[in-house]
Amino acid sequence: MARFAATTHDEGAGLRVSLVGDCDLAVRDELVTTLLAAVGRSSSVTVDLAEVDFLDSSGIHGLVAAHRAAVERGGRLYLENPSGSVASVLDVTGVGDLLSRDHRKGGE
Repeated sequence: MARFAATTHDEGAGLRVSLVGDCDLAVRDELVTTLLAAVGRSSSVTVDLAEVDFLDSSGIHGLVAAHRAAVERGGRLYLENPSGSVASVLDVTGVGDLLSRDHRKGGE
């Protein structure tokens, strides 16, 4: 069984979703539900990946789905603190650049 937790906190003008553990197929539904709820509540959502140990295509899909939902509502979803293999997966897939704070709208 995968180790995973997601907590959401108010943060100034937005929300912060802190993820812990493995973001994989086993927790895909919980991840997507949490992220979609956050982008439904706020136009600015920051996803903190500092405690994420593993990220597979299911996790990438959840992040991109939440990003698209945020953009449809006129908002943004950002990633912070990826490291190790998680940062590598985000770089290889281009999702790290897409969801960085430096990303310029319109290049999606």
